Amino acid sequence: MQITLNIPDQLMQAHPPNSADWMREIAVALFQQELITLGTASQIAGMHQIEFQALLSDREICVHYDLADYQADIESLRANNWR
Repeated sequence: MQITLNIPDQLMQAHPPNSADWMREIAVALFQQELITLGTASQIAGMHQIEFQALLSDREICVHYDLADYQADIESLRANNWR
């Protein structure tokens, strides 16, 4: 996937972001739009999932974790002998 952004020169001069900043912002935007999972967003952002969740929380962005996700996690834990 290739994403092209047109950013005004004034903005870039005032706040020059680095590539890690861009990847984090892209990950947040895609996750917020429910286009990618939390795990994928964390990987794109280059962050551990817990760190990424904290970032989302700081920005008051919902994690989109519902009952079906919870049940899938429980089944996965059981299948992997977690107690």
